[in-house]
Amino acid sequence: MTLPAGPKTPSWLLNQKFQADPFGYMDAVYKRYGDMVTIMSGSTPTVHVSNPSGIKQIFTSTKEISARGALNRSFALFTGNQGVLQLDGLRHKHRRKLLMQAFHGERMQACGRRICELTEKIISQQAIGKPFVAYSAIEDITLSIGIEVVMGLREGERYNKIKHLFACVFKHELSPLLQFVRELPFWRWNLGQWSPTGHLLHQRQELFELLYAQVQECRQQADSSRTDILSELVLAHDETGEPMTNEEVRDLLISPLGAAQGASATALAWSLYWIHRLPTVRDKLLEEIDRLGKDPDPMSIVTLPYLSAVCNEILRIYPTQLFAFPRLVESPVEVMGHEFNVGTILIANIYLTHQREDLYPNSKKFRPERFLEKQFSAYEFLPFGGGARVCIGGTFALFEMKLVLATILSHYQLALVSQRPERPMFDGLLCYPARGVNMLMLGQRQRQRQPQHLITDSL
Repeated sequence: MTLPAGPKTPSWLLNQKFQADPFGYMDAVYKRYGDMVTIMSGSTPTVHVSNPSGIKQIFTSTKEISARGALNRSFALFTGNQGVLQLDGLRHKHRRKLLMQAFHGERMQACGRRICELTEKIISQQAIGKPFVAYSAIEDITLSIGIEVVMGLREGERYNKIKHLFACVFKHELSPLLQFVRELPFWRWNLGQWSPTGHLLHQRQELFELLYAQVQECRQQADSSRTDILSELVLAHDETGEPMTNEEVRDLLISPLGAAQGASATALAWSLYWIHRLPTVRDKLLEEIDRLGKDPDPMSIVTLPYLSAVCNEILRIYPTQLFAFPRLVESPVEVMGHEFNVGTILIANIYLTHQREDLYPNSKKFRPERFLEKQFSAYEFLPFGGGARVCIGGTFALFEMKLVLATILSHYQLALVSQRPERPMFDGLLCYPARGVNMLMLGQRQRQRQPQHLITDSL
């Protein structure tokens, strides 16, 4: 086996460096070792690949390289043992197909208007002249959208409880103190609700019980005219032609809820950050959106070219998902001139691929125009991963991202509270803004022929 070079530093110390500065750490590793880097975890080599040709081999060499659900076992605490991330083979393929179909076509068109309504309702609650954390407000929007689209719930006691518990269990805690405490040994002690782990497990159990109750009720009142994903799942059959159990349906709900909320909220928070640091970008966006007239059709918004380019550039420069899900070498295979033995872990490094100067010249600069000038392959631009484990809600997340952004920008004037660069923080899956993007509500926006610059600084 000819492993690529990599740092000899102990993995625990590398992890500390990564947590302190994810992008800076990866930039330094790439500069020293190139686009294939080996990180040892005990005796198991994990190879990070940021070369599009190598990534293509990893995603397409399915006989030699598998995307095993067991590699995602760390997420089972939150997604359940029968979530799509944990499944393999025919079951995984069948469940993915069900969920992917649910995130496309008529359902997306039907919920477009509702996304705009929820966005305006929640953003309008921000007091004029008072700072607010954009990430928290956006999470509220995307979680509300996710619960409606996935479960068909809008209001009521169960809706409020699920929303609260989902946020408690899955949301990213922005407190630096809590991030530090989580690294201490006692964090993992389960002493009931008095310990951090015990409290988390209790909340998780409450959430799963509520989701199960909703699945059970939906099955008892099955209605083929409903458009939510849950209604589709309780009527669906598994790969053997049998109805899925309530437990299976419950676990399958978690990933689309997380996809609709987590990735979208993180990307939108970064969007507001970049757009309000670069007034020329904001002004070009507003000019394009304004051309659609007052109260435009959501499906017209999502096809706007510059808005699409801005969203893609957000997902390129600060991807919410830094890595594709890991792959396992099942039989000896060669990738980019390196021979890998059985048991080697291969990971497509999304962030470093998006930072390649040969693909994205001046890659540290926020420049949406690059996506108007060139079409990138699925191995060059992969914000939601790729292959058999590509994010099931990626298309919906981008759809949601465009509508939420267009609604906020066209209706409200916002400004960044601070010009300090926002630091990224990684939680094991998503990379979010550490301070949450503090913004100021200046008031409702009045359409003008020449947009006013609210911020004059540039990077």
